[in-house]
Amino acid sequence: MSFLDLQLLVVLAQELNMRKAAEKLFVSQPALSQRLQNIEKQWGTKLFIRTQKGVLLTPPGEIIIKFANEILENQERVKEEIQELDSEVHGTLKIACASIVGQNWLPKVLKQFVNTYPHAKISLITGWSSEILKNLYEGEVHIGIVRGLTDWKGSKFHLFEDSLYLVDREIRKIEEVMETDRPFIQFKSDSNYYQEIQNWWHRQFQTVPKRTIVVDQIETCKQMTYNGIGYAILPAITLSGSEKDVYKIPLMDERNKPIKRDTWLLGYESSFELRQVQAFLDIVQEYIKNE
Repeated sequence: MSFLDLQLLVVLAQELNMRKAAEKLFVSQPALSQRLQNIEKQWGTKLFIRTQKGVLLTPPGEIIIKFANEILENQERVKEEIQELDSEVHGTLKIACASIVGQNWLPKVLKQFVNTYPHAKISLITGWSSEILKNLYEGEVHIGIVRGLTDWKGSKFHLFEDSLYLVDREIRKIEEVMETDRPFIQFKSDSNYYQEIQNWWHRQFQTVPKRTIVVDQIETCKQMTYNGIGYAILPAITLSGSEKDVYKIPLMDERNKPIKRDTWLLGYESSFELRQVQAFLDIVQEYIKNE
């Protein structure tokens, strides 16, 4: 099979829908169907079964999709190795990044990177810290950007720290938290952030919140707070400073010092031997210096 045929199978396995796969591959649906029939004829077996809702992978199809993925990944790696021989920075920079950083800090850095190295490509995954570490351990990305403390044995670079604030449209002092009947809006997290907040709360109030609302995204939490539904604890990275009629009270620890969150860039030393990865690190360090 050609690389185009391999790509066709991988995309179709991802979408499990002929129309969506055709759109993603920029071909017509009949052309896609004809190419799939030719591939199945080459293998002498059905790779997909059509249903009313889309297509399903057959057991032989699963084996061949795995083969196709391996070939395409090897192809990408070989391209990167060849491009490393050039003087220009080429190749794909693969990043796994904490969602909150990907939304609020990373775009500014990436803008500078793509302007400086127009030939480089970027693959970005956002998610929770545990997912980012998993991507790093399995070699799916070159670098990871995580929040909070983490036990990492490879290269580790501190990016920045930001304070935590209790944010609300009504509460002006921490003591007023116990007087309101509005809910404490929290967002899910798999890092030590949630436990850190719980520890602060119990140390401060020696009780549990009267009411809580739990959401799955920090941006949802922020918007609900800005709309007066309740109050939340948010890191400074999410607060632009342009918010109107919103009070931001810094959280203090037992020594009356501001509670802060650290953000780290992680990677294996071998990854930084790639020109595009080292170039990105250089951009990051220059950005932090200028900040």
